[in-house]
Amino acid sequence: MNDRLPDLSDAFALRAAAIEDYRRDGHVVVPGLATAEEVARFRPGLLRASEAAPQREKKPLEERDTYGKAFLQMFNLWRQNEVARAFVHARRFARVAAELMGVTAVRLYHDQALFKEPAGGATPWHQDQFYWPLQTADTVTLWMPLVPTTREMGLMTFASGSQSLGNLGDFAISDASHREFERLIAEKGLQVAAEAALAPGDASFHAGWTLHSASSNQTDAMREVMTIIYYADGTLVGPLDHPNRRFDRDVWLRGCEPGEPAAGPLNPVLYERGEAESRPGFPAATAWGATRGPPSPASPPGARRCARARRRPSETP
Repeated sequence: MNDRLPDLSDAFALRAAAIEDYRRDGHVVVPGLATAEEVARFRPGLLRASEAAPQREKKPLEERDTYGKAFLQMFNLWRQNEVARAFVHARRFARVAAELMGVTAVRLYHDQALFKEPAGGATPWHQDQFYWPLQTADTVTLWMPLVPTTREMGLMTFASGSQSLGNLGDFAISDASHREFERLIAEKGLQVAAEAALAPGDASFHAGWTLHSASSNQTDAMREVMTIIYYADGTLVGPLDHPNRRFDRDVWLRGCEPGEPAAGPLNPVLYERGEAESRPGFPAATAWGATRGPPSPASPPGARRCARARRRPSETP
């Protein structure tokens, strides 16, 4: 038996239509980004990493709040074992993220396993980037199931085009965020797009400001999903003007201060396009979306890379 892991460093032939759909809608599904066989080889190591993650919730489902009922959330799996590291650092995945955003290089923000248990609750409408102290709209999350996943298990629903609205307020994932964003979606007449089924290795991508939710798990099977969050290299740390953003900085960008490059020891560059890879039909780093603003700035000359974490007291989110 060959124990070598599949090589995920090769290029994937991303359709130009997928790039167009992503930039218009703020979300897109890329079928077959990994094969079912590749995912099956990585799955045991990812499950081991998720079981070892210290954040894994131990409370019974009925004792949790709305957020806690929505999914088991385990992050930084890439630091648990080499299998998880190879999956999260996959150049194939990172290249697609860069091509969708139209940037030349991407860094890792963090990974998350999001496992929705049998009878797990719905995930309220929310914007991921509310939590992130990143001064850019060039952020994207890869959402890949490790098992065949149907609508009944808790697939995602998106408000298409909502990423162009930017930050819609300080709403953490909660019943309140669901009520507010349901109202806003209806008020603005945004089209709601629901995924129907995804196979292992299919990848759903959504921008950081895209409104999204997920249904409850109405089956007796665990919905196993791995996510990887990317952002454009050159991004600066944004204001730490909310406890959640301060918490995220202290966990994933430790030592980085507002206005400095978001480039800590937990944020490696996972893909950088060389000139040999440039080809017609794939755009360079250009702006998109009416309110998106300019592309992520390059690190200013002499800017300090926050690779050495300064000791700070922990903060409660």
